[in-house]
Amino acid sequence: MNSLLVRNIHTLATMDAARRELRDAAIYVRDNEIVAVGALADMPAATADRVIDARAHVVLPGLINTHHHLFQTLTRALAQDADLFTWLRALYPIWSRLSADAAYVSTKLGMAELMLSGCTTTSDHLYLFPNDVRLDDTIRAGREMGMRFHAARGSMSVGTSAGGLPPDSLVEQEDAILVDTRRVIETFHDPRRLAMTRVVVAPCSPFSVTRELMRESAALARSYGVGLHTHLAESDHDVAYSLERFGCRPGAYAESVGWTGTDVWHAHCVKLDEHEINGFSTTRTGVCHCPSSNLRLAAGRAPLSRMRAAGMRVGLGVDGSASNDGNHLLGEARLALLLARLDGDAAALSARGALELATLGGAAVLNRDDIGSIAPGMAADFVGFRIDQAGYAGAQHDPLAALVLCAPGTVDFSVIDGRLRVSEGQLLDVELPALIEHHNRLSQELIGG
Repeated sequence: MNSLLVRNIHTLATMDAARRELRDAAIYVRDNEIVAVGALADMPAATADRVIDARAHVVLPGLINTHHHLFQTLTRALAQDADLFTWLRALYPIWSRLSADAAYVSTKLGMAELMLSGCTTTSDHLYLFPNDVRLDDTIRAGREMGMRFHAARGSMSVGTSAGGLPPDSLVEQEDAILVDTRRVIETFHDPRRLAMTRVVVAPCSPFSVTRELMRESAALARSYGVGLHTHLAESDHDVAYSLERFGCRPGAYAESVGWTGTDVWHAHCVKLDEHEINGFSTTRTGVCHCPSSNLRLAAGRAPLSRMRAAGMRVGLGVDGSASNDGNHLLGEARLALLLARLDGDAAALSARGALELATLGGAAVLNRDDIGSIAPGMAADFVGFRIDQAGYAGAQHDPLAALVLCAPGTVDFSVIDGRLRVSEGQLLDVELPALIEHHNRLSQELIGG
């Protein structure tokens, strides 16, 4: 067995049932599981294989990203002044040149950025598969990076000739989609507690797949007991498409095709009305709030306060790196706080509430009871931020709030599945300069055609 002791922690936010905040605390890990949390004197007597001194750190549960398109790191800062549908139409032709190597490398690069922001678990929604790209490419990257990974097998089946948004060259036949979705579930999905890899069934959006594929995807996912994920109610154009094509609003459409329930979470939901919010609350349907992306594409902002008041499961997501254009999950928590206060209520979302969205909220959205908090029996996923930096000077009275209210920083250390993955602000086992160089070369080839 391998063991790890983190001791002398300046401030430890457990995010456990009691929401404890401990000073001069310690965490003891055996293999990939937290064994003890509390005072150093209460730790197991055995000598740890590795010891981290965290006297200058705030330690949090690893942050959880519930919506992403990692391949989009290749196409940042394009279509800079476009709304959602215009942006998609501009980028689809570029993405049609995506290669398997580009999917693999962009996943690693995006995960590196996420890990440095404090993220230890990410979902990724890959919905286009040109040029022999497979979900396998991203799963291989995730395993090499050591991130806890929910790999969503996306799909598009309705091209422009059939009234959809994507070009016909990027859509797949629905029978082939379902066959490959079964394959990746059977090959890669791990249903066990503390699992590192899970597969999600994820048709891209109502404007890129048929009703039939939505229904069959839901049935397939439930036959295997895996999660369901898609985009919903992201913009006014999205709502208009739903009304014209399906004769109802997005929430009613989701319900009609079986896309509500505890195994479902939708990205964005910027345009949900009160009826839809209440419906999702009643069915315990989850939502991923993506503040930066929604602002970048002028979609608006999700009604976060109303969602939370209704008791909905809500987590955070950075969304694709071509609509954000970054991968900083702590930054999303900060922006979520600021946006929640836009209507004049300075208490709409606290710093601790924002961190809860990024931890326990994300765990709830992904239907996981083994991540999101620091407690015995939980996965050994936690991160440490140094608070003796210039950006936190003057906030020593509440360093936990400072992580959100001050400019977003990067982690000093990160432990994922019991393994140290970032130390002294540097990724371990990853040659980041070489990865960036490879990624930039692939990006130039992709954008240049």
